Amino acid sequence: MKQLVAYITTGYPDVNFTADLALALGESGVDSIELGVAFSDPVADGPIIEKANFLALERGFRFQDILSVSKKIAKDVDTLWMGYFNPFYQYNISKLLQKASSLHVSGLIIPDLPHEEALLYSDEFEKNSLANISFVAPTDTKERIKELVSNAQKFIYLVAYAGITGAGKSEDLQKIVTDIKSYSNTPVYVGFGVNEKTAKEKSKGVDGVIVGSAFIDILLQDNITLTQKIERCSKLCQIIKSKINE
Repeated sequence: MKQLVAYITTGYPDVNFTADLALALGESGVDSIELGVAFSDPVADGPIIEKANFLALERGFRFQDILSVSKKIAKDVDTLWMGYFNPFYQYNISKLLQKASSLHVSGLIIPDLPHEEALLYSDEFEKNSLANISFVAPTDTKERIKELVSNAQKFIYLVAYAGITGAGKSEDLQKIVTDIKSYSNTPVYVGFGVNEKTAKEKSKGVDGVIVGSAFIDILLQDNITLTQKIERCSKLCQIIKSKINE
């Protein structure tokens, strides 16, 4: 069965809601939760996730909130931390990875950490039994892909197009999926622009999808209650999980 990873911005609209939503999504078919670390300059994200980051920070998000939510959810639903390198670095990478491991977090997704720099922390990740998720983009050459996925763990994050999250672009990924799978047996998940309309097409040939903006778009709706937001996100989860496994 193909896997579904859901990204949610921690602390928006509040920390307790984030934990409740994560658990509800886990019960509705999400296989892994990406807890997003709110950041002032989320360079890989489009306006929807960027707005959620801004609102979470405006409401007082602290890195401690990631720890608090993880403590509540990680034993029940596979949990990863998604964030830009600066907040992780400020916390102290060694202490950060030890803390993540102690909270049963399974890995980190750091979109602005270049592969060569990520290698500097490989021993720390391995020591704490954590995956540092590898990224591959459609613009990468076969030689580059071979290097990027040589030690990939948990899953390989295939960026669906060159750009930002939520842009909804479309590219033929079959060749690059074939290239990745020729060098690695690690599952390949596709992210960027995946929603209920695109999930079936984008999931062709891969092992899972990563969905963020489609969930956050629901959270940003001011005309529905928190309970309705959880209900709609859960329904969306069920729809996408069904479509990618048709």
